[in-house]
Amino acid sequence: MEARGGRGGRGGVASRGSRVMAAPEEPCGSRAGGEPGREAAGLSGARGRRRARGAAAMFRCGEEIVSGESEEESSGVNLMEFSDEILLHILSYVPCTDLVLNVRRTCRKLATLCLDKSLTHTVLLQKDYKVNKDKVKQLMRDIGKEIYQLNMAGCYWLPSSSIDHITRCKNLVKLNLSGCHLTSLHLSKTLSMLQHLRSLAIDVNPGFDAGQLSSECKATLSRVLELKQTLYTPSYGVVPCCTSLEKLLLYFEILDRSREGFMLSGQLMVGESNVPHYQNLRVFYARLAPGYVNQEVVRLYLAVLSDRTPENLHAFLISAPGSFAETGATKNLLDSMARNVRLDALQLPKAWINGSGLLQHLKFNNPFYFSFSRCTLSGGQLIQRVMNGGKDLKSLTSLNLSGCIHCLAPESLFRKAEDDIDSSILESLVVSCCNLRHLNLSAAHHHSSKNIGNHLCQLLARLKHLLSLALPVCSISDVAANMEKPPMQSNVTPQTLGKKVWIGIQTYSNQKPQSSVFWALMGSLPFLENLEIIGSSFSSAMPRNEPAIRNSLPPCVRAQSVGDSEVAAIGQLTYLQSLTLAQLPNILTGSGLVSIGLQCQHLRTLSLANLGMMGNVVYMSALMDMLKHCKCLRDLRLEQPYFSAGAQFFQALSHCSSLQRLCIVSRSGTLQSDAVMSFMANCLEVIMCHMFMGESLTVCKNLQQSIVRSFQADRPALNVVIFPLLHEDLTEVIRDVPMRHLDEITLFKSRVAEEPPNLWW
Repeated sequence: MEARGGRGGRGGVASRGSRVMAAPEEPCGSRAGGEPGREAAGLSGARGRRRARGAAAMFRCGEEIVSGESEEESSGVNLMEFSDEILLHILSYVPCTDLVLNVRRTCRKLATLCLDKSLTHTVLLQKDYKVNKDKVKQLMRDIGKEIYQLNMAGCYWLPSSSIDHITRCKNLVKLNLSGCHLTSLHLSKTLSMLQHLRSLAIDVNPGFDAGQLSSECKATLSRVLELKQTLYTPSYGVVPCCTSLEKLLLYFEILDRSREGFMLSGQLMVGESNVPHYQNLRVFYARLAPGYVNQEVVRLYLAVLSDRTPENLHAFLISAPGSFAETGATKNLLDSMARNVRLDALQLPKAWINGSGLLQHLKFNNPFYFSFSRCTLSGGQLIQRVMNGGKDLKSLTSLNLSGCIHCLAPESLFRKAEDDIDSSILESLVVSCCNLRHLNLSAAHHHSSKNIGNHLCQLLARLKHLLSLALPVCSISDVAANMEKPPMQSNVTPQTLGKKVWIGIQTYSNQKPQSSVFWALMGSLPFLENLEIIGSSFSSAMPRNEPAIRNSLPPCVRAQSVGDSEVAAIGQLTYLQSLTLAQLPNILTGSGLVSIGLQCQHLRTLSLANLGMMGNVVYMSALMDMLKHCKCLRDLRLEQPYFSAGAQFFQALSHCSSLQRLCIVSRSGTLQSDAVMSFMANCLEVIMCHMFMGESLTVCKNLQQSIVRSFQADRPALNVVIFPLLHEDLTEVIRDVPMRHLDEITLFKSRVAEEPPNLWW
């Protein structure tokens, strides 16, 4: 989403001649969306941001600013004396519902500013968990005609009747209803009134009937240029009605079995497709959840493309887990693409690339996104076929090489996991793609040699524009430093279940190790916002569509030296917003977590999994100290066997005043029901509580019912799932979790470069 403008308002969807998918983001140091780095006239830097957020907090409480002494007045600053431009910037941090329904009633000046076009042009409700049906009704009544873009994605708690009020937004150009309760009739009624709509996102649920769409609704759909469709049932949805599509995003979440246990079929009526309308298509994206039916349905969509490939196609992306075999139709499609189009973004299932010469035939034009996740692409192929021998690829901003175990080796044949990478390949990549902002190298063994200057961390330190980075734990191991350590200091017990005795436990100081390449890397990436350090052998105990019974593989030998010191190095990332740490076996005390809590004051998302010994949560004390400093933390995910969610833990967690979502996954883990209830009562912002532990089904159900009964009335978006991790019905419970929570926090996965930048809203 573009940054908010001044009084003049903003434009709508990009014109036909422009790129449908946004080009590379702004240079490092400036960011859209109201986060660090965003500037306005007269208000910039840390002092300005603190003042803006403080004022926004006052506005949210609906306080009368002009009467009484505020914090600003006591320091000699009167908020109302700021210029309109600065006040608009401050107000842009406040949810639109609060602006329109509360803040504008405080004084006449704010009453005018809160209705400024720059604030009402785009309304974001997707994470406004306090909004209810009455607020939606009043909001649409007050400013409906002023809204051009409306995002209600993931508002699963709102009844379908709330959708009816959108008809007041006569000038709506962009509408996102993904995750909302929406029937065919409600959709028809709503779209019939939105003649200017050009961008739409919806879910297609069981029972959807395109025959119930009115002629006026179909007329609106015929003018839609951008469509995002999440399919929970085999269907074409509204695609046959969208005859002018330039951008099509498809998310396949169809289960192979119905709730009743019947096998579903992915076959659709051929006559229903009626989709010769892809000729204007510029962006095609499909993301598949695991399952055979999803693959069958996406093939039907691709069949139309294989007949005649759109000449203006510049982004073709298919994300498919596991095995997704190539067919004659898909091969024809790829051959046609190689002959007729030049791409800016590419992602294909691994089976379509492995062992084929496809990449050397495809043509690219200023590419900004590549994903070769899980492919067997070697470093030689990467350099020669993708970068044409290391040519200038300054346009590339996002690269996903997750699970590409051979991508930093010259050849894929005969390579073993413990072999060192070829630093010259990584150096060519860094030099050619010098403007990378998102890089994913996780789920692989990338071992650096002991040669000075050739370590992976030293080479990555040249990518000064990085905003998000995902690395395997073994890649940050400092080989040279480890060789210099006395043997007693590296004596680490393997990470396995059960009671273990640590020999020669090291004490850790927060002082920077002089020779640590990872410390140097963290110090060279001042604007990094998202960091993932994940063990190359890690697999989550939380299932997608299968039972939660998995044998965890031991960590890589190189990872055995990665622990508290490396975690402390992350504290240098001043603007860090999201952090994932998984399978770090040498965590002894967790002291590095405290450094992160103290220094990374913008941290919003924290995910920790399998740190230290599996049979003992050695970092619990440090974690509790860390949480006391995480005032901006909104999402917390913990996955650790034998985790004890007791009174002390929840008391520390209560210091996270901004916390909204909590997920704990722990085989043989325990919880204290009274402590959970007290935590929910103290943390009023929490709307999601997911716990998958080792408790009995009775204990879990009783606690879940108590939380819902006590807090649902005051928190309309409350979603609570407390269930035994190893229970046979867990997969049935998971399918009822709102997709927003399931995809963003409950299920563990790497999210760096998962999709192209600015793919949708």
